[in-house]
Parts: sequence; C-alpha cells; structure tokens
Amino acid sequence: MSILSGKGMYLWIISRVEGGDPERIADVAKAAGLTHVLIKVADRNYKYNVDSKGFDYVPGVVSALRARGIQPWGWQYIYGTAPAAEAAMAIQRVKQFNLDGFVVNAEVEFKQKGMDVPARQYMQALRAGLPNTPIGFSSYRYPTLHRPLPFEVFLEYSDINLPQVYWVQSSNPAQQLERSVREHQALSVWRPIVPTGAAYPDGSWNPTPAQIKEFLQACKDTGITGANFWEWYYARRITGIWDAVSNFSWPVKPGPEPDLSIRLMDALNSRDPVKVTALYTKAGVHVNAQRTVQGNEGILRWYNSLLRDTLPGARFEITGSTTKNNLRILTWTATSEKGRVLDGKDSFAIKNNKIAYHYTYFTVK
Repeated sequence: MSILSGKGMYLWIISRVEGGDPERIADVAKAAGLTHVLIKVADRNYKYNVDSKGFDYVPGVVSALRARGIQPWGWQYIYGTAPAAEAAMAIQRVKQFNLDGFVVNAEVEFKQKGMDVPARQYMQALRAGLPNTPIGFSSYRYPTLHRPLPFEVFLEYSDINLPQVYWVQSSNPAQQLERSVREHQALSVWRPIVPTGAAYPDGSWNPTPAQIKEFLQACKDTGITGANFWEWYYARRITGIWDAVSNFSWPVKPGPEPDLSIRLMDALNSRDPVKVTALYTKAGVHVNAQRTVQGNEGILRWYNSLLRDTLPGARFEITGSTTKNNLRILTWTATSEKGRVLDGKDSFAIKNNKIAYHYTYFTVK
C-alpha cells in the first residue's frame, strides 16, 4: 500500500474551483507540484460533488489528475448515525473511480460517549470492502483535548494518520505540529503521520505565506513524508497562500505506474483511439460480440469506430475490478450523446505490461 508523500490539497466543492473544469484543476495542481489531491466524494451516506441534475464532477477530475501523474484520493465526512450505510457509500465511490486512497473524516459527532461502537462498525465494514486501498484517518490535532473521540479505533483499521494541524488565530505552525505529532505518537495505536495545515480564513484571521513555508519545512525536518492543506478554494483566494505552497520544493520519487485497467479507462476518456491502441501488444487480440480482430491496425479501427460513432464524447467509469495475476476483469458504465452503457464488462490478459487478449461486452441504450 502506498503512503502519501509530497504536497497535497483537499478539494471540497469542485464546482467552485477553477470554474469546475477538470483539465484546469489538474493543470493548476501540476503547476503547484502537488503529488495528490483529496476530493470529497461522500458525506454521510450520500454521494458528494454531484449537482442537482445528477452530474458528477468527480470522474472528470480523477481522470485529469491521473493523466498528469497526480494521485486522486477521496474523502468522506461521517456522522456515525448509520455506520453500515456510510461505509457502503464510501466503498461504492472508491470502487467507482478506482481511487488511489481514501480518507475518513470524523470530528465532533464522535466526541460523545459510546461512539466507539459505530466507529468500529464503520471501519470494519470499510476495511472489509476496501482490503487493498490505503485508508487514512483525519481528525483533531490534539487527542488530549478531544476525548472521548475514539482515535485508536479509527487508526486500528487505517494505514496513515492525517491530523488537522490548524494553527487558527495563532502564528506558530511548527510548534503546533511538534505537539500534534507527539500526542498522536503517544496513542496506543500509531500510524505514519501526514498532517494537514491551515490554508483557510477564520473571521479576520488568515494564514500567511511565511507560516505555510514554516509548516512545510517543519514537516520535512521532522522526517514526515508528506503534508496536505485545507482547502483548495480558500488557498486560491487568500493572497500569497497558493504561491507559498507552489514555491516550496518537496521533490518526491515518481510512484509506480497505474495499473493497466486504470490506464485503459484514462485512455478511453481521452477519446484518442491511438492512445488506447498503444496499450496493446503488436499481436494483441480484441474480441467482442460481433467480431474478433488481431493486431494494432484492426484494434485501432475498432476503437476509432467506438469513440467516434458508437459512443462519441463518452465518459467511461469503472464500477468494479478484479485482479488475478495477469488477468483483469472490469465492469464499467459510459455516458455518451448517443446513449448509455450500464452493463459493460471486460476481461483482458496482460503480457509485458500490455494487453495481449481482450474480451469486451456491452450494450448501448
């Protein structure tokens, strides 16, 4: 499981940043040197970043970030009133977009006595549904001030700890980071820490560019692998804050290449048949209900017809995936100006990191 490294930014409401344009969001993230973006995908047991007409902003941003080598993570604010339903929604959204990781945000609702029970119910279901997905826990910076919130229950099923080191109404981010790390390391369950700094206003108070730099430098000096900020919208509005994040050098080694199933969906969403065909071996075989083609030329013609005639302008989304050695099995949907696919199912065999044999089935309605 990967652990976050470098600079990251939380993204709350997609439609209000960069005009809601996925390509613009990804370009801005890339220019800032972000290695990951944490996108709100669920609140309670409801989907998030879906507008009143049902348009989901998340898949476009996920695809655009991935195309630029930036990890898309999801996050959810939970309340504990329906732990099974909240976990089910988180699992659904993570699988829908094949997110690189997921963050659980639990705060004041879990400060009541007895909330360790729904916390454990939620986390057990979440981990069971996402056994191979890195999970992070985000909550208060100082556990000693926020009991009986069950920090240890959440961390038991998590891979990383993302405390909210918000130095609101203060000017000492390095000192607050030191205390936060000390308190979290003293918990009975310890996980690697990737803290979140303050990039938002509180009344007349604003963080300063110097404080942003101090926080990031303190993270590096402490040996922490990465840091995040709350939140994109505010960081772009407060003078100098986004530039301070962008200008701070935190180079990281490039991560592993995304799985071929993710690269296939990203290539389909690029709507470039040449890019899709490049994922196949020279002697690759593509089978569908109508015919079988072999070789890059035949596969290119098939994708050219799919992306320009059958499903022009389509947006593809993975709804489920299975990995068995060199075999991948995917279920997917697509929405196009000519119709929708709700039953897409593909299986393909991999050879030398390319698709050697591919069977696809779908119907357009």
